[in-house]
Amino acid sequence: MGRVRVRLRTKFLIAMLLTSAGLTAVSLLIVQRTVENQVRRDLSNDLANSVETFRNAQKEREAVLARSAKLMADLPSLKALMTSRHPPTIQDASDEMFRLSGGDLFALLDPTSQFVGFHTKAPGITREQAQQLLDHRNSLDQPLQWWFAGGHLYEVVLVPIYFGPSTDNSLLGVVAVGDEMNAAVARQVSQIAASQVTIVCGSDVVVSTLSAGQRSEVGAYLKGQAIPRGPIDWKLGGESFVVSSLALDPGEAPAVTLLVMKSYDEATAFLNHLRRLLLAVGLGAVFVGSVLVYVTARTFTRPLEELVDGVRALGKGDFRYPVEARGASEIAELTNAFSLMRESLHQAQQRLLHAERLATIGRMASSISHDLRHPLTAVLANAEFLADADLTRQQREELYQEIRVAVNRLTDLVDSLLELSRPADSLNLSEAPIERTISRAIELVQAHPQFHKILVSIESPGLHSAQFDPRKMERVFYNLLLNGCQAAQVCGGHVAVHVAEVNGNLEIRTTDDGPGVESSLRDKLFQPFVSHGKENGTGLGLTIAQKIVQDHDGTLELESSVPGHTVMQIVLPRVCKKIVTWNGRTADASQPFTV
Repeated sequence: MGRVRVRLRTKFLIAMLLTSAGLTAVSLLIVQRTVENQVRRDLSNDLANSVETFRNAQKEREAVLARSAKLMADLPSLKALMTSRHPPTIQDASDEMFRLSGGDLFALLDPTSQFVGFHTKAPGITREQAQQLLDHRNSLDQPLQWWFAGGHLYEVVLVPIYFGPSTDNSLLGVVAVGDEMNAAVARQVSQIAASQVTIVCGSDVVVSTLSAGQRSEVGAYLKGQAIPRGPIDWKLGGESFVVSSLALDPGEAPAVTLLVMKSYDEATAFLNHLRRLLLAVGLGAVFVGSVLVYVTARTFTRPLEELVDGVRALGKGDFRYPVEARGASEIAELTNAFSLMRESLHQAQQRLLHAERLATIGRMASSISHDLRHPLTAVLANAEFLADADLTRQQREELYQEIRVAVNRLTDLVDSLLELSRPADSLNLSEAPIERTISRAIELVQAHPQFHKILVSIESPGLHSAQFDPRKMERVFYNLLLNGCQAAQVCGGHVAVHVAEVNGNLEIRTTDDGPGVESSLRDKLFQPFVSHGKENGTGLGLTIAQKIVQDHDGTLELESSVPGHTVMQIVLPRVCKKIVTWNGRTADASQPFTV
């Protein structure tokens, strides 16, 4: 297949498209990476600020809760109630104190850490569950505790109740005031931290501002791995979060932890918008740039294309192909220079052709005058001899024969010159086996007495028919065989003709075992009047043979020549496509012709 040619304009357009697309893609990638990193840094900073904000709010909350418990422990009425040592009385009488404390949980314990009064604002942890949690702890050693049972989590402050000054160490019991971590608290914390929050105890999710599905996924994360301490990425319900944590009860088990989560998708919404905007701008830039490049390329490449067309036309010999220079650009200067060069080349070619014609006429006149002089001299001399009255009949007959030979040579020379001037449409085609024409040429060559000892053979696998002019092709083979026999008689004695069909054409090779063609003659072997080593040669035999073969749409060339082996090759199509004369009628030989 031929090589695909890409126009310069197309190359400009492709280069612009690739450059614009590459720059747009690189810009998008850089912007995306930069914004993603900046968003992540901002989220990490926001998480740290949110955690710190909640830590401060939690400290204030615990301080308020501790003051409330302290005030309740210092109430004389509460101390008086605890001196009764009667749990039912304490349970009933402490209800008013529970409402006064303002907490979600209020409890009174005797010196043995047994509950004698227990109240909750809403159904939540029970006295029994609280007693089980407290049995494993020392109420006075851990004044701030987290009680988690039945899905309810309380932050509880425990303050001892003394009879008299605390220095007397007369312990009446312990008062416990607590706040529940419920949905309201979670929403409040979420507003303070400006994030989604989840409070967990161990691996159990106590309360969260997340959706139910995301909350269950948090529980699944906590069962499979440890609670994160630093910012990490979680995927919850198809939404990406950056998560950080704060331990609310360090050292206590199960641990109570606050998870602060910021949505990465919400933070990157601007990034997505920016990405779409950049993509739209990039595509617009590619489109606008492509249009500009196309217009610019057309402006610059159109004159170049016209100039290229002019160069191609010049290569085909057309010196009048219109080439117009537009504007005053470098391309216009180049076009003008080409026009001047073309005109100069045309003039030089005309001068060269004129000189070549004169040289050809000179060579032809010299050769013809040389070739005509010898026969005419013989005719003149023999004619003068015939004027002698004393000649015998036999002498007159010999003089007549010499005059006849000289006249035949003159006739052959004239026929050769006429053959060179005949057009290709003078062919008289007929379809016949090429081997018969070659055989007749062999018979004519072998009729020469000096070639009787030369072996001339034809090698062909059968007969090969083709459309050709038998008389003219016979002259071609005669000239080739005559040259072959003249060469073979010098140092050999064999001339062969090989006929074969290759790719639908006939390939005919004549070989001889002569000394070969000198290297100085190979480039001008088929030029007119080139003759070497022949006393009576006109130098037109190979020129005429090549012209006849070319008139048949074929080729004749010297294939190879070394001492002892010279090959002349004819490639002849089996069907001639020229406008020719077929049995006296003019027709296109490539089309069906009815005789």
